[in-house]
Amino acid sequence: MINNLTNCHNSPDKKPIEIYSFIDPLCPECWALEPIMKKLMIEYGKYFSVRHILSGRLASLNISKKKSYESLADFWEKTASRTGMSCDGSLWLENPISSPHIASIAIKAAELQGRRAGIKFLRKLQEVLFLDKQNISNFDVLKYAAKSVGLDVEEFITDIHSESAAKAFQCDLKITAEMEVEEIPTLVFFNENAEDEGIKITGYYPYEIYVQIIEEILQEKPVKASPPPLESFLKHYKLVASKEISVVYNMSIQQVEREMKKLLLKQKVEIVPVKYGMFWRYIDQ
Repeated sequence: MINNLTNCHNSPDKKPIEIYSFIDPLCPECWALEPIMKKLMIEYGKYFSVRHILSGRLASLNISKKKSYESLADFWEKTASRTGMSCDGSLWLENPISSPHIASIAIKAAELQGRRAGIKFLRKLQEVLFLDKQNISNFDVLKYAAKSVGLDVEEFITDIHSESAAKAFQCDLKITAEMEVEEIPTLVFFNENAEDEGIKITGYYPYEIYVQIIEEILQEKPVKASPPPLESFLKHYKLVASKEISVVYNMSIQQVEREMKKLLLKQKVEIVPVKYGMFWRYIDQ
């Protein structure tokens, strides 16, 4: 249990639950949590809002030594094999990231254009990092990500160097310290009563655990929404893993691939080759 200690962030949402999601853009387990978070948002999103808090945990790593790069590469590969969300650890051996905190500042700069803009930018950064092996501390990569999700790129670049983005990141670090978050990913579930304690869950758990926590906080069984038609899901998210479709639609990977091949034949999607599993990009008609 944990108190809602800080007023750094004030939520505009009036939903009964707020989830603080402590992440780092370089964390493969945060990336691996994406299918579960999508399913949770689709089925129970009317009951909660999500606030991403950048923990700075990986930014503080001493990644200057070759051995550290090798251990990070190994961790990425093992996470991909275990979770089904592809990430290519060879990045750390071929194109290591020297300034991880820049990506976190960039996410805060994107959020200055709106919470939704920040979420889209974070997802794009994860894609170019884990799938394309791009160095997300490189300004050209950051600009590409900003442009591809429709941000005002000039404003974004100005904001990266602004006091506002730096302060927002410092605020996230303060929340991380106050809530004693020592591992990522960590989710903290709060109800609408600021005096009540939150429920903290660290790591990667089966989907049902997160649903149980929502039920516990609401003190009733929430009404589960059905997922949208598969094509609508793809159109909304643009690029998704077979694993994400599998989790959201309760399908086996084999069933997912059969369904996606039908859409492939109709030229609704294209396959995106990755190291583990498959990703699918929706083709705007």
